[in-house]
Amino acid sequence: MLPWWWTAVLLVAATLVLLYQGAAILLAYLVTRLAPTPLGAEGAAPPYGHVSVVIAARNEEDDLGPTLDDLLAQDYPDLDIVVVDGGSTDRTREVAAARGPRVRVLPEPPLPDGWVGKSWGCWNGARATSGPWLLFVDADVRAVPSAVRTVLAWAVRESADLATIGPKVEMVGFWERVVLPMFVQRVLLFYRPPRLDRRGRRVAVANGQFWLTRRSAYDAMGGHAAVKRAIVEDVAIGKRYRDAGLRLRFAWAPELGRTRMYRDRHEMFEGLLKNAHGLEFSAARQLGLAASLIGFYLLPLGLLPLSLATGSLLLTGVGAFLWVALFGKHVAFYRVLDVPAAYGLLYPVAVGYYVVLALTSFSRGVRGTPVTWKGRPYPLDS
Repeated sequence: MLPWWWTAVLLVAATLVLLYQGAAILLAYLVTRLAPTPLGAEGAAPPYGHVSVVIAARNEEDDLGPTLDDLLAQDYPDLDIVVVDGGSTDRTREVAAARGPRVRVLPEPPLPDGWVGKSWGCWNGARATSGPWLLFVDADVRAVPSAVRTVLAWAVRESADLATIGPKVEMVGFWERVVLPMFVQRVLLFYRPPRLDRRGRRVAVANGQFWLTRRSAYDAMGGHAAVKRAIVEDVAIGKRYRDAGLRLRFAWAPELGRTRMYRDRHEMFEGLLKNAHGLEFSAARQLGLAASLIGFYLLPLGLLPLSLATGSLLLTGVGAFLWVALFGKHVAFYRVLDVPAAYGLLYPVAVGYYVVLALTSFSRGVRGTPVTWKGRPYPLDS
């Protein structure tokens, strides 16, 4: 038998695990959901002002065409589209040019020292436009015809300086279906989107896949030039807006758009590693991330075999409840994201994947290995 104080410690730990993991379900329930809205009775989009859509694209020939077709089919007519080609070595520029005069294609100037490629492309695209609204869209986002109008109307209603949505994440194949739902959970727990507008918040975020901003706010914040060294530029932009006292809004909008974040398993690992690592490397942060993943997701599953070995009926009951609650929670979460329930039972594999990511980040960071994304290496900050 375990000493009574060990039993008490394990019960407290089990309670904390349940509260922590249950918070993801609560936050998913509380997050604003945005659905397509019909056109008004007059059959025309309300005149909210001109929208300039900016896409920073580098080697996106496979995804860019359908994305542009969806943008050209928007029922909000007062918009222009600018594609900034970041030195692509494939047919990205030709794909964009083939969409006709409504799509402007800009060759990106040489990347200056101290800039990350995506921010440089977005910055050049924003400076080439003049509308009162800027919409930054990734080259792999598919949008329904009412997406721009719906998000714009929502931003106006909310008096938002920055309005961003989370489109449906398409997951193809075993590893995407196992790993990416855990990514969504981690985003919910860390950034807590339902509390995005709370003053004094430590973190804030914009989703770089699809975010709309008033140009006046963008200029006042300093635009992408203010976050030119951020490898995860959307998080850095959200923080800049928050620090400037500007109004942010986030909504989950799977009915407005969808995206496949990564094309294959290798790109997924490098993309998630880039997000976890950043250019301001911290060994303590990566080791802490690995420890928290193990502590909150994997160690709790050890309570049941431990209690069976020690013969504690109380801990056996708690351990069995943890198994049912934790696996049930992940099955439900995976189903909400349209992933087959069986993948939720593999959530310990997903946790192990992120532990490997954190340890890989730690290993590369202590060796000073540059972060590479889209074929461009970025040295770590000294």
